[in-house]
Amino acid sequence: MALVTHGDQKYQNSEKLAKTSEWPALSIEHRKFEAGHQATPAPVCTELIMLLSGGGIVHRVGNGEVQKSLARPGMSYLVPAGTQESHLELSDRMECLHLYLPPALLDQSALADFDIDPAKVEIAYAHALADQVLFHVCSPLRDLLHRPRQPTDALFVEGIQVALAAHLLAHYTIDRWRQPEKSPSLDPRRLQRVLDHIEASLGLDIRLEELAAQACLSPYHFSRLFREATGLSPHRYVTDRRVQAARQELARNHSSLVDIALEFGFGSQANFTRVFRKATTLTPGQYRELCCGHLDIRTDRIVAGIRRDCA
Repeated sequence: MALVTHGDQKYQNSEKLAKTSEWPALSIEHRKFEAGHQATPAPVCTELIMLLSGGGIVHRVGNGEVQKSLARPGMSYLVPAGTQESHLELSDRMECLHLYLPPALLDQSALADFDIDPAKVEIAYAHALADQVLFHVCSPLRDLLHRPRQPTDALFVEGIQVALAAHLLAHYTIDRWRQPEKSPSLDPRRLQRVLDHIEASLGLDIRLEELAAQACLSPYHFSRLFREATGLSPHRYVTDRRVQAARQELARNHSSLVDIALEFGFGSQANFTRVFRKATTLTPGQYRELCCGHLDIRTDRIVAGIRRDCA
């Protein structure tokens, strides 16, 4: 039975880039947004939104909380089932992956099996989550929307859904997550200028000095404020963006590994393989097989990668 997503009602100012992929305990959508206000019906399902590309200011008000953040690729937002949002506005274009989960991520018997108190599993209305584990667990689901369904996909989706539920219960229940006490001290407009420069220069040699110049700061102060604003060092952020861009290109299955390595600034296929494997636990070739629906080499590696990132 398909979940009730309300995506078409809520996101009227958007374009659905693929048909909704529906599974027993998970529905997936891929959308592209224009700047502006969005409708805010109370969701029946818990919604996880992951920013894939673009970025800008996300201003939302829900359950009496006012949240304003600078969204960037890899960042996630949570909307628990039943949340009463009164305002949702985007300052710029964004491309997002939307995952809809049932209100109860795990049933009562499953919670009892793991000695989890059901009264403490309410998901938080959380925003601006720079959570790489969350992104690496969920982002492969995007590729399922853009190719024919394979017989093994149900097993893959079920594994992702269980890993996702476990991660949300471990980190983003109302008794665990707290809204950041202060906003990043790097001016949002300067930070956005830096992020835009990175997106336009992924295939080039991006130096710390040129990023600092985009923010009109010294390299030392820029590095400190960038980490405070994003949770990552400038070098790590650039590397993550290159890996994410390479993953999307691998899923299209058009370019050779050498061409992808050069296009996204890895310098060589050997360095591309080393960096990509460190980030995803798979080689680029193995990840491409994953996107084509071949599970024989990847299941254990994905599980191992999730465990490693959660450690």
